[in-house]
Amino acid sequence: MDVPIIFTSVINKQRIHKVLEEAKRVYENRKRKIPTAKLNEIMQEVVSAYPPPSIKGKFVKIKYITQLATYYPSFAFFCNLPQYVKEPYKRYLENKLREHFDFTGTPIQIYMRKK
Repeated sequence: MDVPIIFTSVINKQRIHKVLEEAKRVYENRKRKIPTAKLNEIMQEVVSAYPPPSIKGKFVKIKYITQLATYYPSFAFFCNLPQYVKEPYKRYLENKLREHFDFTGTPIQIYMRKK
């Protein structure tokens, strides 16, 4: 999880309001919903630039991505062989989601599902 760190000083009253502003920003990031069309457009480019590695000579093809209706951002990646997508590639996808859609401070859950 990508957590913002803010150094404050109560004695000198420095950056106390910045903590509240950052908490509000994290809350806004947590409840952000991304349209499926935009999500597919951007993430399909990411996947085509660095596709999942092949395992046992089989290639994983991610066909469709959607955001699930959950309390925190969750994404379902529909593919032909979800059991072959390993944790490092899921972290790569999570980092790209954070990079493109600014999910700073919120946990992101990624599910691989059979198409």
